[in-house]
Amino acid sequence: MKAYGKLSVLLILFFMSCQSNDGWVKLFNGKDLSGFKQLNGAAPYRVENKSIVGTSVSGQPNSFLVTENYYTDFILEFEVQCDPSLNSGVQFRSESREDYHNGRVYGYQCEIDPSDRAWSGGIYDEARRGWLVTLENNPSGRAAYKKDDWNKYRIEAIGNNIRIWLNGINTANLYDNETHSGFIAFQVHGIGNNTELEGKEIKWRNIRIKTTDLETERMKGELASEINRIPNLLTEKETEEGWKLLFDGKNTSGWRGAHKETFPAKGWKVENGQLIVLKSDGGESTNGGDIVYASEDFSAFELSLEFKITAGANSGIKYFVTEQEKQKGSAFGLEYQILDDKLHPDAKLYTTYPGSRTLASLYDLIPAQNKRFNGIGNWNQAIIKVYPDNHVEHWLNGFKTLEYERGSKAFRELVQGSKYADNAYNDPIRFGEAPKGRILLQDHGDEVAFRSIKIRELR
Repeated sequence: MKAYGKLSVLLILFFMSCQSNDGWVKLFNGKDLSGFKQLNGAAPYRVENKSIVGTSVSGQPNSFLVTENYYTDFILEFEVQCDPSLNSGVQFRSESREDYHNGRVYGYQCEIDPSDRAWSGGIYDEARRGWLVTLENNPSGRAAYKKDDWNKYRIEAIGNNIRIWLNGINTANLYDNETHSGFIAFQVHGIGNNTELEGKEIKWRNIRIKTTDLETERMKGELASEINRIPNLLTEKETEEGWKLLFDGKNTSGWRGAHKETFPAKGWKVENGQLIVLKSDGGESTNGGDIVYASEDFSAFELSLEFKITAGANSGIKYFVTEQEKQKGSAFGLEYQILDDKLHPDAKLYTTYPGSRTLASLYDLIPAQNKRFNGIGNWNQAIIKVYPDNHVEHWLNGFKTLEYERGSKAFRELVQGSKYADNAYNDPIRFGEAPKGRILLQDHGDEVAFRSIKIRELR
């Protein structure tokens, strides 16, 4: 028998020996790192006591021990023990391409987070969109991780639904269609030049995968809140919860120009499931002009959308727009600012409150804090929540950036210190205090794309 023939037989026998009768396959044989390769950083991996052991090393980027095979739909189980001072994760449906950030590993990551933040079992989109599922509002999930013991993870990636279970608790229930196939990888997170973290270890064991008969194998139990990141689509659960699309990715039904009867004849387009304001002269409402969703006014609501900006761009999402006033430029309303903070000069401008014209701020009133921006040319998620008691929140990529009480004494003091101090233009309604209003997308003369624009009533 030729050498390559013997090798093929040995490989077949190896995989047969790793597979059980119930369809589970060992991804790691407990002896060596066969079937894996290392990418990006140079943190060392070794096999010890039937476990993969990764060791932190200073001066290196994130290191990944990557499967040579790609996987599409699967259920992956593993146990992990991580030094409490480290952060780590397991990549899945991930890739490394020379034409994407010089081969940097990117894609879905199941979080391993021993810190007090306790987001273990969340989903992070490595080197792409950032956080998709945090555990900000999942107290049982945050309590599931054991800092000083082994933890059992289960990743169910079936079609567009990704569920993660940590020690029997569902920590993530995500719908997303960004990537359908890729490798699995075990991460040693970079520690920069912090020599105090040098030599810390993370261990994985009992790693197995199943790729058949997946629906019947799903874990039963209480599910975490559903998060949907599929563009321009509502899940059955979202529909039950009262969400509705304001843009279906196909046409501009329900929208028209601000202070106009019809949708602008120029300056906007629908393309590839995106509602795009086109580049013009950088002026405020000088080309196609602002657009409003005119089919309905909203009072207490949660508005969610994704936006993608070009370099130096300026735009905004306005709410409680009444169109009662007539003025040059953009229609008045409370504004969630959309801006390239690095390149657009507005980032350095303000009336009284420094930083109040930057990304995710309440324009010229309250500066955004705790921002996680995914970068120019990438999709970012904006959420505006207005509760029945007039408590308002801005969120960017899963992180709250500000909150305030609409109509309160403190709010009115903010208005008096802003460019909206003169109420003459919208009497008798104080600025930002209309009982209900329209949603507006701003034309500020720069190209910005929007998608997945959806809203639900809050009670």
